[in-house]
Amino acid sequence: MGGPVLFGVRHLSPGAAYHLRQALDAAKPRLVLVEGPSDLNEQMHWLCHSETRFPAAILAYTNAPPVRTILYPFARYSPEIQAILWANEHKVECRFMDLPSGAFLAMAQEKLEGAVEEGETGEEAPANTTESVYRGLETLTGEDHDTFWERNFEQIPDSTAYQNACNTFGRELRAASLDGSSRTAENLVREAYMKRVIQGAVDSGIPAENIFCVCGAYHVAGLEACAPMTDEEEKNLPLADCTATLMPYSYYRLSSRSGYGAGNRAPAYFELLWTALNQGRPEQISYLYLTRLAAAHRKAGNLVSSAEVIEAVRLAETLRVMRGSAFPTLQDLRDAAVTTMGHGQFSELSIAAAAAEIGTKIGFLPEGVSRTSVQEDFYRQLKDLRLEKFRTAELQRLDLDLRERLNVKSEQAALTDLRRSFFLHRLRVLNIHFGTLLPSRQQGANWGEYWELRWTPEAEIEIVESALLGDTIEGAAAFALKERAEQSTSIAQASAIFSDAFLCGMPPAAEHALSVLQGLSVDAAALADVAAAAEQLSLAARYSDLRRFDPAPILPLLKQLYLRACLTLAGACVCDANAASSVTQAMDRLNALQLNHDFLEEDRWLALLEEVSDRDDLNTRCSGFAMAILLERGAADEELLSRELARRLSPGVPADLGAGWFEGLAGKNRYALIARLSLWRHLDDYLNTLDELDFRRALVFLRRAFADFTPSEKSDIAENLGEIWGVNAQQAAEILMQDITEAEQEVLSGLDEFDFDDI
Repeated sequence: MGGPVLFGVRHLSPGAAYHLRQALDAAKPRLVLVEGPSDLNEQMHWLCHSETRFPAAILAYTNAPPVRTILYPFARYSPEIQAILWANEHKVECRFMDLPSGAFLAMAQEKLEGAVEEGETGEEAPANTTESVYRGLETLTGEDHDTFWERNFEQIPDSTAYQNACNTFGRELRAASLDGSSRTAENLVREAYMKRVIQGAVDSGIPAENIFCVCGAYHVAGLEACAPMTDEEEKNLPLADCTATLMPYSYYRLSSRSGYGAGNRAPAYFELLWTALNQGRPEQISYLYLTRLAAAHRKAGNLVSSAEVIEAVRLAETLRVMRGSAFPTLQDLRDAAVTTMGHGQFSELSIAAAAAEIGTKIGFLPEGVSRTSVQEDFYRQLKDLRLEKFRTAELQRLDLDLRERLNVKSEQAALTDLRRSFFLHRLRVLNIHFGTLLPSRQQGANWGEYWELRWTPEAEIEIVESALLGDTIEGAAAFALKERAEQSTSIAQASAIFSDAFLCGMPPAAEHALSVLQGLSVDAAALADVAAAAEQLSLAARYSDLRRFDPAPILPLLKQLYLRACLTLAGACVCDANAASSVTQAMDRLNALQLNHDFLEEDRWLALLEEVSDRDDLNTRCSGFAMAILLERGAADEELLSRELARRLSPGVPADLGAGWFEGLAGKNRYALIARLSLWRHLDDYLNTLDELDFRRALVFLRRAFADFTPSEKSDIAENLGEIWGVNAQQAAEILMQDITEAEQEVLSGLDEFDFDDI
């Protein structure tokens, strides 16, 4: 009586899958056991569902934070999947036989914790690991391991010969390698458990010779030699509380580029090889691959002639003969394509090669697949909001118009884009990377939103991880916002949380953030933070109708923050050159805030600006910026401007202070300043009063003031200065257009610590 059939495979190998089915046809087993977590057998019928499209993966995750996950991905050409499908087609019992997923998750955690301890003991890594054996093999053969495997194993024509060759390779690899103690122990435990499952099947009455086991080739020798795990050993296995679900996967994630350890570098190519093998014409791989590569290269905007494709096929055939293959490998096909289509440079074909070898294929799972409630809610909303077409690996644009559509019958349809915005912002809050918000294309308008959408398997994992936060996307987002709010320590953080809640269309979460913000606003806060928080509230109040949000709770706090900013502005203007920039930005925000809301006291704001503009003990850049705002609002006339110019730009005023004041004045309402020729005459007169050292110092500050001006604005200034200096505008422009030199930057840095309290 023989033992069970042990068919060693390489994961994601089309040759292994092809020969495995032939071996199953010949063996006609009563039970098929597949390497995979034994607690996930209930997922098998979904893998066999007629609507399931691969790639797909089983995802197991812990039910307690922090969420840890483990993935078991499959392609259509995975040997494990073909074994499961064969068993389903032939009505043969099929089960997974590896450790439960909870054991893998628990061991992963123990391994993580033990890695620190091993590092502390200074234990040296073994010299002959599995990876080092692979590298040695590459040195001997002159080819990478994927090419070696494809040339020597994928091309074996007979299933028995393949099984013997693959099993032998696994035995020799095991004998030649010496992995670390942790990895070795894990393999021994796994093999003992798999042997226990096999023995259990035999004990249940199934003859050993009628059991067909599919496992990694590395484990064949271990299963032949090890003893089954005992009841006591199984009882002592560490187990994490976990749940499993199926998820669509992608060819990119399967490729080695994504970092998946058991992946292969060209999943789309290996699917072509799987197709050719099943057609009984493996030599067709040359035509399938090279025509697809040529099509992708043409799609990228490059010219490829039919003659070049034909020559590539011929050259690939020549290379496979020279290199001893039954049919060309991917490396042979690549070399031929680079020579004939890429003009000797792979870089010319890199984009097309990615499309032909990896592609953008994403799997699909039918409705009813066991998912977490958050996953169910995600896919329901994806369908309800007509966003299913964006669930691809290709980056796509989505432009939203948040205004109500009046040409549709139902309110739900009228607000489709707004509901989409809420949904995408909630995903953003949960760090689910499905959509990226782009900057607005409208100045001063918030009715348009612009997104880039792309689905990845990582997004699915992030959705699963959010299941610990709530049963729905909205519930999980509300919990995430609440946690952030309770952990916030500044009004800047709290206002950002309020803004997120507002954009997510979640009034209760927004009100909670408002209460936290109000509590934090009692404590001391920088003017810049207060102004930024007020700006966030202002936006919510102004666009509340657009987003169906009640602004009533916002207004009292907005008034409070505005008053707080007004009371602290003058004190904030006693600052150095580094801080002056943030203070002027805050002033600009507060000015816009007052203009947008009539209930905020205008008289208080204008009086405050006049005070800052008039005082001599404040940072002169802040004073100049206050004057610029007064001019823009029509609260300062020409007489006041002339008086301030005469006072600020007069003999005896240090060059740093005079130029700094002018820099603040030039920070706003530039076209009105440019049009005032008298202002430029006064500036010129002031500069003429300075000695050479002060002149050079002032010039550095003035050039910094003009650094943010557009070329058109600089050209207009050059015309003014050219007229005053009696030179042409081009000569004046050359001075303005120059970049600040390193020496000039040193002069600027000398003012960073200037204390205006000493004025």
